[in-house]
Amino acid sequence: MESAAGAKEEEKLKEKEKLCRRCKATYAPSGNTALSCRFHPSLFVCRRHDDQKRYYQLRDGDPPYAAKFYDCCGAEDPDAAGCTTDFHLSYDDHA
Repeated sequence: MESAAGAKEEEKLKEKEKLCRRCKATYAPSGNTALSCRFHPSLFVCRRHDDQKRYYQLRDGDPPYAAKFYDCCGAEDPDAAGCTTDFHLSYDDHA
């Protein structure tokens, strides 16, 4: 006869993993905590330094003083670790 703890552990193993739409990691919903997902809440942007108000995509001929960075934290590396943590959010979840 199986113990209740053993049955719960087996149920967790059978649990379908989900894909987080923020950080693109796979996760088990039962282990999802407020510290599980690390992401940037804003976009990686290109902004001119002269007016600091317009966002645009860099094109040929754009001035060299155009900067690229995460608007939320200022990180200049597109592969920088996220600056915010929260629960994973799957593509199945409605936001």
